[in-house]
Amino acid sequence: MIRGLAYSEPPFFIFYGTGEDMKQETVNRTPEAGTAKNGNLGALAFQIFCALIFLGMIGMVFANAMLRYCFNSGYPPSEEWARFLFIYITFFGAIEAFYYKKHIAVDMVLDLLHGVSKKTVIIQAHLLTIFALIVLLQGGVVQTLQSLDSYAVATHINMSIIYCTLPIMAAAAILLQLRDLLNVLRTPASEFKREEKDPGSIAAEVLAESGHGADNPTEIKQN
Repeated sequence: MIRGLAYSEPPFFIFYGTGEDMKQETVNRTPEAGTAKNGNLGALAFQIFCALIFLGMIGMVFANAMLRYCFNSGYPPSEEWARFLFIYITFFGAIEAFYYKKHIAVDMVLDLLHGVSKKTVIIQAHLLTIFALIVLLQGGVVQTLQSLDSYAVATHINMSIIYCTLPIMAAAAILLQLRDLLNVLRTPASEFKREEKDPGSIAAEVLAESGHGADNPTEIKQN
């Protein structure tokens, strides 16, 4: 099964009041709840930024196609602009995927594990991901520095502005992976349960995501 992974932190306690009036509240902290409470504005601004990049890329391609079709002449820099915007949306979109844990994750083996073994595998996965991101960060910085004197042919944009998206994405992803790694380390091994899903529920989930599922998942199980 391929899906995004999400981990929850153990509950923590808030104490307030004095004497007999002291109360104790348990607050379940999850990455989703934390980002919803503290980063709504920033996340919305980032999504708008990515949406504008995506719309700009589509607009450039569409406008150039219309110019060629209607006036038999296009705008040469538009192809280069569209290519650069595609690079931007690729790497900044990757940051959002890491932020919301929407990146592709193959967890067929992970779902069979539980307890200490599952926690160990998750920690190793995070460490390997961080190592790969460090390699990307180092390579991106070198590529950006080497392109300080390079300019695009049609748009005359300094290529370091384009190549800097790679180290920016790698640095942001490293921070997000470190956050998730700390959450995993603080979570007791007993919280890592084995995922047990019957074939009927898996089929219903896949069909629901594709938009072709039945309104009632029990219909699939009965069939």
